[in-house]
Amino acid sequence: MELRLERDDRRAADTPSRGGRGPADSARSRRPDATTRLAVPADLHTGLGRDAVGVPARFGFKILSRLPVNGCVYADADWWWWLVPAGSDLDLTWPLPACYAPGAVIPDRRPRLIHHPDGTSPYTPPIPLYLLTCQLTGIAPAWSAPSVRSAL
Repeated sequence: MELRLERDDRRAADTPSRGGRGPADSARSRRPDATTRLAVPADLHTGLGRDAVGVPARFGFKILSRLPVNGCVYADADWWWWLVPAGSDLDLTWPLPACYAPGAVIPDRRPRLIHHPDGTSPYTPPIPLYLLTCQLTGIAPAWSAPSVRSAL
C-alpha cells in the first residue's frame, strides 16, 4: 500500500536550508500555517472528489468504533480526519468543534493513515458521521432542506 501526503509548503524538510548548513530540521522548516492534502491509497477510487471532516482526538475512538462504515481515517496528536465525498457540507452545519476541510486540505501536523477501509471506497458516509458528531458534541442536527411543494 502506497500513501503520499501532498504538502503545500514551499520547501521539503530534507532540502538544504538557506544558510547552506545541510538538511533543514523538519520541525523548523514547516511553517505554522503549512497545509497538506490528505492522500488516498492508490488502491482506492476517489471519483466523488474528497473533503475531510476533522474532530479533536478526544472524539476519535468513539466515532471510529460507533460508525457502521469507516473510510480512510487519518490522525495526528490533536485531530482525527475522515474522508467524505466532496460537497458533504452542502446544507449542513457541522457542529463545533468539528472542522470541515474542502479538498481534504488540513493543517500540516503530519497526519498518518490509521484506518484503511475494507472495500474500494475511501469515504465514510457523511450523514452517519454528521449525526454521531452532533450526538457527541451535544448539538442538535440542523440542515436546511429545499422546500417541497405538492399539487393534487
